[in-house]
Amino acid sequence: MTIANWPLTERPREKLLLHGAANLSDAELLAIFFCTGSRGKTALDIARELLQEHGGLKKIINTDPALLLQKKGLGKAKYAALKAAIELGRRYLEEDLPLGKPLTNSYLTKRFLANRLKDYPHEVFACLFLDNLNRIICYEELFHGTINESNVYPRELVKRGLKHNAAKVILAHNHPSGSPTPSESDQETTQLLQKALTLVSIQVIDHIVVGNNQTLSFAEVGLL
Repeated sequence: MTIANWPLTERPREKLLLHGAANLSDAELLAIFFCTGSRGKTALDIARELLQEHGGLKKIINTDPALLLQKKGLGKAKYAALKAAIELGRRYLEEDLPLGKPLTNSYLTKRFLANRLKDYPHEVFACLFLDNLNRIICYEELFHGTINESNVYPRELVKRGLKHNAAKVILAHNHPSGSPTPSESDQETTQLLQKALTLVSIQVIDHIVVGNNQTLSFAEVGLL
């Protein structure tokens, strides 16, 4: 039986319209993007199988596209629809931090950084460059890999700060392990970067660590 033959209250699209997207399961949301199934399987069947095979939404999103497209019933069109939806979500959240306006809300800042960094399977070091009125100049992802002194280069960060004529910065990186608790290396590297940027009159006002469902602010816990 296809989804079209199900009772209206059980169809993912109709459930969303009646009760809101928050009331749908991960599988039901995926099924809406997939639209159609394959021979003998509904879009919801395919969505459930993908979640079971890969262990959740995050792992599906981070799976190599070539591997994911081997799944019968998925195809390039459905994969493209899913990636487009993710990008739309990211851009929607980015509108909360418009360029040129003062940054006054720490919640929105952390949500923006979490949205950008939480889905990476590896560590990424990023930076928000601000002017002296806390207005956003730009966001940049600068380094990839484990965050420590060996591959986060103070000189490069100083160069980027001077290029943007930044007066302040907010540092950020993710922990793919899930916990936002900063390591000893995180703290040492933050101090190293803070000293380097101080030499060129750029203030580090925070360092945000992004976990799976939480963020930690160095400034808020007294580490900065």
